Amino acid sequence: MTKKILMVLTSHDQLGDTGNKTGFWVEEFAAPYYAFIDAGVEVTLATPKGGQAPIDPTSTLDDFQTSATERFNNDDVAKNKIANTQVLSSVNQDGFDGVFYPGGHGPLWDLTDNQDSINLIESFLAANKAVATVCHASAALLNVKLNSGEYAIQGKAVTGFTNSEEDAVQLTEVVPFLLEDELIKRGGDYQKAPDWQAFAVKDGLIISGQNPASSSLAAEKLLTHISA
Repeated sequence: MTKKILMVLTSHDQLGDTGNKTGFWVEEFAAPYYAFIDAGVEVTLATPKGGQAPIDPTSTLDDFQTSATERFNNDDVAKNKIANTQVLSSVNQDGFDGVFYPGGHGPLWDLTDNQDSINLIESFLAANKAVATVCHASAALLNVKLNSGEYAIQGKAVTGFTNSEEDAVQLTEVVPFLLEDELIKRGGDYQKAPDWQAFAVKDGLIISGQNPASSSLAAEKLLTHISA
């Protein structure tokens, strides 16, 4: 049976009140996406609004290019999928083996309190299926609860973009909250590596990566889990 993974991307393209654009970070989509399809996994994409998922223009700059992003730049099939994502409210965990949330700053605005996303993640966990996030997309875990009423990340090892990384990109005063602080407030056992180093952690069904460099690590942990 072919394994199937749902990838949930942001629909949000405004970087606070700066007038600048944001969206998803290309590397954080591309590296996991190719890890999945190269492993023979079928990938479905969804966003809160459906249709075109916005790409953070900064992530397309030369400094941030990798073999995965270059592959995406020449992949019309993948680009077509990004342009035609399914509406998040129309998908559920049935038929999927796991879900992966790529980051970029967009998820801070439209996936933190999104009830469709919260319900989706809760249903994956309830069905004993893994949920993986990377970088700012760990915000999607903040308001997810278990049947007991506890936050799903309470007591769990988790990671996400650090306060010092946010400071380094000079967006501390722009983002709606600092992810590291909020993960800790929810009772998460927040862990991190030095800034910009690859780091991902798995605790039970929850997998998270710290930053763009951690995208492949988080994807590999999800692949290993669904293949076990």
